[in-house]
Amino acid sequence: MRTKSGNLHLEIQTSRKNPVGLLRTSARDKASGKIVHTQHGRITGCSLDELGMLQLAFRGSVTPVGSPEALRILSSREFGASNALLQLAKDIGLHRVLYSRSQPWVDAALAMIVGRIIYQGSKLSLCNQAPNTCLWELCGIEGRPDVEEHCYATLDRLLERQPAIQKQLAAKHLDNGTLVLYDITSTYFEGEYAESEIVTYGYNRDKKKGYKQVVIGLLCNAEGCPVGCEVFKGNTNDATTVAGKIDELRDSYDLKQIVFVGDRGMLTAARRKDLSGIEGLATISALTHGELADLIGRGLVQPELFDEKNIVEISDPEKEGERYCLCRNPVTAASESETRRRLIALSEEGLAKIADYKQTTTVEILGARIGKLLAKYKMGKFIVWEIQQDGVAKKSRNHRVKWSIDEEKVKREQDLDGCYIIRTDVPEESMSTKEVVAGYKSLGDVERAFRSLKTALLEIRPVYHKSDDRIKAHVFMCMLAYHLEWHILQRLSSFFEKNGEGSDRRWTVKGVIERIAQIQRNRVSLQGIEFDQITEADDEQKEILTLLKSAA
Repeated sequence: MRTKSGNLHLEIQTSRKNPVGLLRTSARDKASGKIVHTQHGRITGCSLDELGMLQLAFRGSVTPVGSPEALRILSSREFGASNALLQLAKDIGLHRVLYSRSQPWVDAALAMIVGRIIYQGSKLSLCNQAPNTCLWELCGIEGRPDVEEHCYATLDRLLERQPAIQKQLAAKHLDNGTLVLYDITSTYFEGEYAESEIVTYGYNRDKKKGYKQVVIGLLCNAEGCPVGCEVFKGNTNDATTVAGKIDELRDSYDLKQIVFVGDRGMLTAARRKDLSGIEGLATISALTHGELADLIGRGLVQPELFDEKNIVEISDPEKEGERYCLCRNPVTAASESETRRRLIALSEEGLAKIADYKQTTTVEILGARIGKLLAKYKMGKFIVWEIQQDGVAKKSRNHRVKWSIDEEKVKREQDLDGCYIIRTDVPEESMSTKEVVAGYKSLGDVERAFRSLKTALLEIRPVYHKSDDRIKAHVFMCMLAYHLEWHILQRLSSFFEKNGEGSDRRWTVKGVIERIAQIQRNRVSLQGIEFDQITEADDEQKEILTLLKSAA
C-alpha cells in the first residue's frame, strides 16, 4: 500500500506490556537525506502472532489462499476435553475443596483427577501424555511433568488432606436427616505386596480366586454423589465397617439425624441390634433369605402378597417400630427360575455319571462324590438321593445310585423368585412406603459408581503402587475423579435423555469425552509466523460444551 509520502507499513513494538502495531509511512527527506516516519494510527488488543500476520499482509507477502504453502500445521494436541473438565472442576469448586488457596500441588492434583477420566493408566503414563495433550499446560505445568514431584508427592498431599476434603464434600452434599448410601467392593492385585498390611486374601467380589485384594467402602448421598471412601484390609467383613462409618458421619461430618442405607449383608440382624441404641439413626436394608423364611413360617407373609406393581407394607408385632415393604422384581424372578432349572439339570447330569461309574468302589466314596457335586451347584435341598448297597460287600461295582427331584420344594422356592423384603425403622410420617423402597434402590447408584471406578471409565486397577499409603491415596484420587464424573452425568442428563436404546444407543460418558477430545490446539505456521489455533467445534461438540458449562 502506497501513500503520497511513501509505503504504508506496520511496525511492531514489543517493549510495552502488550505488543502494539504502529501504522506508519516512511520517506527520505530531500533536504536532510534522513528517513522521516509519519504515524497514521495504532493497533492494540492483538497478540504478537496476529500483528505478525497483519505485518505480512502490509508487505504483500502472504501466500495465496489456494497455495499448498499458505498454511502448515506443525503439531496438534488434545485440548477440548481437558479444558472442559478443568473448567467444570473449578465451577463446582473442587480446587477449593482440595485446598483453600492456590498451590502448585493442587494444580497437579486436578491434572491427575481429570487425567484419570480422559487417560487411564499409571501416573508415569499420564506424565508421558504431555506431548499429546494440553492438560498439564492448562494446569500451569510446562514441559514434561516430573512423576515424583507432580504425581507421587501430590498423592501424599491428597492422602494427608483426605479427612478435610471429605468433610467439605459432606458439608456440600449431605444434610441432617438425609439418606446416606454405603456399600463395599473389592479390587484385586497382581504381583508381590510383601510389605503391605492391607493387601491380602479375602472374599473376592470379582470372582478372581487366588488373588490378593483390598476392600473399598464408599459413602454417597441420596443421588449417588460420592463424598468419602475408605480402604480396608482385603479380608474385612462388610458388616464390621458399618459402626465406623456411622461414627464418621456423626462425629466428623456433624450429622445428628441419619438414614443409613446398606445391603442385607452389611446391615445384618446382629449389626442392626448393635446400632439400635444410637440416637438419631435410622436404617434401610433388605432382609436375608433366612429372615424372609422366618416371616413366612410365622404366617406374617404369604407369597401372594408380593406384587410387581403394588408394594405391600406389613409390620412385625414382635419388633415394634420396624416396617417391612414386600417387593417383587419380574426380571429377577425369571432369571432365578432359569438358573435353578439349569443347576438342577447339571446336578442330574452329574448324578447320572456317578451312577454309571463301573469301577469297584465303596458307598462312602460314592456318597462323598455326590455330596461334592450337590455342594458345587447348591441344589441339595431339592434332590432326594440314596445309594442302594449291593449285599454286604463294602466294595462293589453294583452299588445303585437313585435320586428324585422334590417338586414341591421347587414350587415353593419358585413362588418366592424375585421376591424381597425391604425393612426400615424410619417412621411412616417421615418416609412413605414408596420412598423407603426408592431409598433402598438408590444403592444401585453406588453399584454404578463401583462399575465406573473398576471397569467402565476410571479403571482403578491395575494398581502400580506398593505402599499402603500410596494405595489409599490412589483409591481416593479415583474417587475424586468419579465425583467429577458424577457432575458430568448431572450436567449432561438432558443430552443422555436423547440417547437411543439397544443397537441405537450411541452415547456414554467415555464417548462424550472422546468426542470433545477431538477439539485440538494446533500450532500453525503461515509465512514463517507461528501461532496457536483451536479447532472450531461443530454443533454436537458445542452442545456438549454448553451443557458442561451450565449449572445443573
